[in-house]
Amino acid sequence: MIKALVGLLPIWYREMVRGKTQMRRIENATSRQVTFSKRRNGLLKKAFELSVLCDAEVALIVFSPRGKLYEFASTSMQETIERYRRHVKENNTNKQPVEQNMLQLKEEAASMIKKIEHLEVSKRKLLGECLGSCTVEELQQIEQQLERSVSTIRARKNQVFKEQIELLRQKEKLLAAENARLFDECGAQSWPVSREQRDLPREDLRESSSISDVETELFIGPPETRTKRIPPRN
Repeated sequence: MIKALVGLLPIWYREMVRGKTQMRRIENATSRQVTFSKRRNGLLKKAFELSVLCDAEVALIVFSPRGKLYEFASTSMQETIERYRRHVKENNTNKQPVEQNMLQLKEEAASMIKKIEHLEVSKRKLLGECLGSCTVEELQQIEQQLERSVSTIRARKNQVFKEQIELLRQKEKLLAAENARLFDECGAQSWPVSREQRDLPREDLRESSSISDVETELFIGPPETRTKRIPPRN
């Protein structure tokens, strides 16, 4: 008997009693209208509670299946709608530059990758690698480029040599000036010469200087065989 009475109840009521609601359109028009009225009131109540408890600006617009309007606004519906429109417009304007920048960055990255690949190939060819696929014109271009590079390197080398030579010349001038200064200081001090040496002619001075030289000779032998060598005098 109870099962028979339950079977007479609407489907939506039986589903609510069971605690499960299937998310699908209610076919019965009366049941659909009752469900709309109950859930609409609950939704409006929740919107009001949200605006009061959280101090939020809430605007709710609901149209019934028959086209009737139900709305709730915590401040002003028109102001909230205008605020929403401004927010959407700002987001769209901000998104467009970001998307354009992203596209531009992608294009630049792809272009840089191609340039790097081209430079790598050119580098290998300049090093004498991967020349099998080169034509005669490409080989001539590579040769001319290498000749220009060599001439540039030689010019730079000559310039560096000239700069180093100029620095050495400047150092030479400084050393020459320092040497002249030291020569002047040492030349001002003359060695003491005796009166007899000043009176002697230059030939006698040379002979006296030669006599004053000490002659030494290395002698190997027993001590008793050594004789003292005295230089003869004139």
